Amino acid sequence: KETAHQLGTPTSSLLGWLEYLRSQEGVEPFVVDEMNKDLTRLLKVVDRFSKIGATTNLAPRNIYELVSSAVSYFRTRIPKNVTLNFAQCTSEPMQGMVNDALFEWVVENLLKNALDALQGRGAIIVQLTERDERWICIDVRDTGKGMPKANFKRIFQPGFTTKTRGWGLGLSLSKRIIEEYHHGRIFVLDSEIDKGTTMRIMIRKL
Repeated sequence: KETAHQLGTPTSSLLGWLEYLRSQEGVEPFVVDEMNKDLTRLLKVVDRFSKIGATTNLAPRNIYELVSSAVSYFRTRIPKNVTLNFAQCTSEPMQGMVNDALFEWVVENLLKNALDALQGRGAIIVQLTERDERWICIDVRDTGKGMPKANFKRIFQPGFTTKTRGWGLGLSLSKRIIEEYHHGRIFVLDSEIDKGTTMRIMIRKL
């Protein structure tokens, strides 16, 4: 919360400077638009931090739209040798009770981990399915390096990481968001060394 508070003042100031740039002659609109996208992203991060540890408000949401938004953000930021595909395995809209900001954060974290596992080459496949009349499943599968079964639960422990540069907090925070705030589940569905990993999020249907 303190981090969010400290970031709030400079980001608000930057919004003002962006409006000033828009009013100046000779400034490329493309540059301002791209800066605005990054600032919007920063504001979203601030909002997410502010919600951790606070009362989490859940609302009925179209899960496909939220997952699609996260996928779209990553699609423009992946290496050329990586493909990212997203599919919903039913034509029916899937509604769940979620907090937009925190739920998208978890999906983006899984996408980022999948991208890291690929090391610049491979595929990420995101699938949205119904397990039964109670649960919506979001699977994030990659064709990366995989992991041994012994790590299936350890990766959710704070501080555990296989990355050279990493704090091991992303998945532990994701687990807290999904299981404590949304009363759902998040786990390793399957993984095989040098063949890839599938992570699953389960959210209760309305």
